[in-house]
Amino acid sequence: MCGRFVVTSAPEALRQVFGYTEQPNFPARYNVAPTQPVPVVIVENGARHFRLMRWGLLPSWVKDPRQFTLLINARAETVQEKPSFKNAIRRRRCLVPADGYYEWQNSGERKQPYFIHPRVGGPIGFAALAETWMGPNGEELDTVAIITAAASTGMSVLHHRVPVTIAPGDFAHWLDCSADNASDVMTLLAAPRDGAFAWHPVSTEVNKVANDDAQLILPMTEAEIAAAEEAKPTKKVAPRKIAAAVLGDDGQGSLF
Repeated sequence: MCGRFVVTSAPEALRQVFGYTEQPNFPARYNVAPTQPVPVVIVENGARHFRLMRWGLLPSWVKDPRQFTLLINARAETVQEKPSFKNAIRRRRCLVPADGYYEWQNSGERKQPYFIHPRVGGPIGFAALAETWMGPNGEELDTVAIITAAASTGMSVLHHRVPVTIAPGDFAHWLDCSADNASDVMTLLAAPRDGAFAWHPVSTEVNKVANDDAQLILPMTEAEIAAAEEAKPTKKVAPRKIAAAVLGDDGQGSLF
């Protein structure tokens, strides 16, 4: 899946790669999280445009956003059938510029974060879907979800899902929704080939959404990881009745 990502390329570099007409000026982000505004590239009136959208798609038919699940990802395998995505995949395909993302791997009793990035560097474009939600009082909210696919053999050691990356040569094809049909772009929704991405362990400081600086993507050595683990405060043993309740938690409320 994709639950946190980074955008560190300079605004002009992103503009050159994605070819939108606007000239936005925004700071580097090292810990972009769901519900935050994220950069999106979409075609409107035949031209590419830069937009800020809330990460967490809201279908237009939702009555009360507070009662609706936060959709930060869409599965490539079912995106054409799911009510939340079947219109967007035909009419509102877009790209989310990024320079990498984070994934958490279970390691005993803890989860170790990893920073995953293109092996050759440079910005990438996540395949994404956009929807504009309109409220009962006429308010509008542009929202987006990132498409994921089953991980390739190499990347599956971190997580069984990965965000779909669209190659620059396929940007125009992916963004062109004039045919109101998605059948000809479904082949693009595949995991990156083995070797296209590299990764390294990073500090658990990335777990806190408030932390957003360049230190988050720096690699950690095994010794640093061990030292950080030893420095953690000792967990208190939960009462038996509470522990039993935790065992019944299916994790659906967690991003990671």
